[in-house]
Amino acid sequence: MGKEIVLSGIRATGNLHLGNYYGALSKFVRMQDDYDCLFFIADLHALTTSPDPKQLHENVKNIICEYLAAGLDPEKATIFVQSDVPEIPELYLLLNMHVGIGELMRTASFKDKARKQLGIKSESEDIEKEIIGTDSNKRVNAGLLTYPTLMAVDILIQKAHKVPVGKDQEQHLELTRRFARRFNSFYGVDLFPEPTNFDFGGAPVKVPGLDGSGKMGKSEGNCIYLIDDEKVLRKKVMRATTDTGPTEPGQAVSAPVENLFTLLELTSTPEVVKHYRDAYADCSIRYGDLKKQLAEDILKVTLPIRERYMEIRGDEEYLGRVVKAGAEKARERASKTLKEAREIMGIRKFY
Repeated sequence: MGKEIVLSGIRATGNLHLGNYYGALSKFVRMQDDYDCLFFIADLHALTTSPDPKQLHENVKNIICEYLAAGLDPEKATIFVQSDVPEIPELYLLLNMHVGIGELMRTASFKDKARKQLGIKSESEDIEKEIIGTDSNKRVNAGLLTYPTLMAVDILIQKAHKVPVGKDQEQHLELTRRFARRFNSFYGVDLFPEPTNFDFGGAPVKVPGLDGSGKMGKSEGNCIYLIDDEKVLRKKVMRATTDTGPTEPGQAVSAPVENLFTLLELTSTPEVVKHYRDAYADCSIRYGDLKKQLAEDILKVTLPIRERYMEIRGDEEYLGRVVKAGAEKARERASKTLKEAREIMGIRKFY
């Protein structure tokens, strides 16, 4: 082997969109030959928002199919479902014995999600007091609080060297390093490597939404999904937010229109991008033409993925083989790490 271990997972909360593809998935496909890659679907993490059980299973299936349809190769990378590796929840329990409640409650993502669960809008309110002292029936589940521990275990149990994360997850990755250091120091061992963020090189790709906002996201409802059919996708693009159009040559491009240009730069040729930027600059641009062009170019990217997705989703036998093989490979390393951790902590069998 000798390759650096890279791990990444995505919560099973819905279909993947264009932002997932350009921000991560297309890069994962290129990484497969150069790294020892593990890509998983985080169904245990998804439980923090109490999803419908049937929908959760469907979400897991959808994302596996989308992984494969986008080009992840089970012969090159380990593709698995988080809950298929029972060593993860066991190490999660053990590692929690070295994690402080205070440091978990101070994480930005916990505070944000706790506010949403409690219906608190103001960031100035004492969230810790609200969580502990509330008399309402609203509650924040413990899984949300210990989310960073579970994320750390996903990484540490595979002894991953690199983890591609966005800005919203950088704090969690720093906690992972802290937990690894703490465990190693407490027991005087060198069990867990300290993972670093995977640097793809260049500026991070930020895929904007269709509603004029800065980022494409499921919760914002401004997505182009990789499996949208042609009619749905065209309709979404044609409804994208714009403005009334430039009124003088050389006018600065407004944020909603710049978003469309950004999408065009991701999916179209440089010549096409230049044509429409020039048209904006000389006030001859027609947004209807721009949107039609954008829809055509996005479809060139997504339609092959959608067609492959439909094939895979209908092949239950193939899907089962992929997931089973991925679980076996993921468990091979995870079971070894868990056994080492148990021994180090003094949990040993008498038989």
